[in-house]
Amino acid sequence: MIEFDSPGALSWLDAASSDDLDGAQFGVVRMEVGGRVVSYNLYESQLAGLSKDRVLSRDFFADVAPCTNNYLIAERFRGEPELDAVLDYVFTLRMKPTPVRLRLLRSAAAQHMYLLVRR
Repeated sequence: MIEFDSPGALSWLDAASSDDLDGAQFGVVRMEVGGRVVSYNLYESQLAGLSKDRVLSRDFFADVAPCTNNYLIAERFRGEPELDAVLDYVFTLRMKPTPVRLRLLRSAAAQHMYLLVRR
């Protein structure tokens, strides 16, 4: 099982099935390089109050979580082809302000980019 801080997480995530992602004890958002959500795990769905059906195939930064459409998150994904960064953040959409720790993962060699969320 993968942990939020696991080294080599990107390789594991890229090989993981949706069921594997559902077993993670933190939120996992798998996106195409442009930001379209292709997998949204059960943990994140339950805590965010957004069903998978509502999120899949939508632009994460514009449609799902516009509070992440800024230079700290979306612009880093767009501008850094190699990315493994952890930051403290506050989600504000559809809920009271919720402090989280985010891990942004992207590699030019990987199929997808990932936003990991730990509350």
